[in-house]
Amino acid sequence: MMEAGPRIVLIHAVRVAIDPILDAFKSGWPQAQPTSLLDDGLAPDLDRLGTIEGELTRRIGGLADYGVAMGARGVLYTCSAFGAAIEKVQARLTIPVLKPNEAMLAEALKLGSRFAILATFKPTIASMESELRSEAGRAGRAVAIESIHVPQAQQLLSEGKAGEHDRLIARAAAAIKNVDAILLAQFSMARAWRAVAEVVGPTPVLTTPASAVSRLRSLVGEKVP
Repeated sequence: MMEAGPRIVLIHAVRVAIDPILDAFKSGWPQAQPTSLLDDGLAPDLDRLGTIEGELTRRIGGLADYGVAMGARGVLYTCSAFGAAIEKVQARLTIPVLKPNEAMLAEALKLGSRFAILATFKPTIASMESELRSEAGRAGRAVAIESIHVPQAQQLLSEGKAGEHDRLIARAAAAIKNVDAILLAQFSMARAWRAVAEVVGPTPVLTTPASAVSRLRSLVGEKVP
């Protein structure tokens, strides 16, 4: 009988982020035991409150603590709008804790300094821009960022209209010029990668799930092939 791999707790704010990261585990780290925790009130509460400070920061940290109680060897958040709160979790837990975009942003900075960020949840933009600038700053670099919100796309996906979701994102991407990479900001957008790649030609299009799984596997201590 094959020995079970480490439990990795995945913390979600939207249901549509679950399948893309589970698919990435199946292909990138099938031995792991991904376990999902969902608080689908986080995103609407962020819209209502306008800040992650206070209540939302406590909830985001509490989900990680619940994962630790389950025996997690690592924690991965899949919503990009809560970066500052996740950093507080990283500072106090001893197991690896990853923000959704960390691995993808490191990959992006290897490609250049001019980026377009596409997001279907508007609060993600400020969080991701801050993370990208911070990551670049640690390397002594400056970056140019063009951020584009794609309204209605997330709602279409939640209604099961995945093809329309992908086409809407691809339409927004088609207008992007003169960047070194296009970043799809949310896990739920990974399924639109092919549609975007088809309209932007040779410009690299990066998504979060595969990069996150590879990075987390390395941090937990399992050799990445």
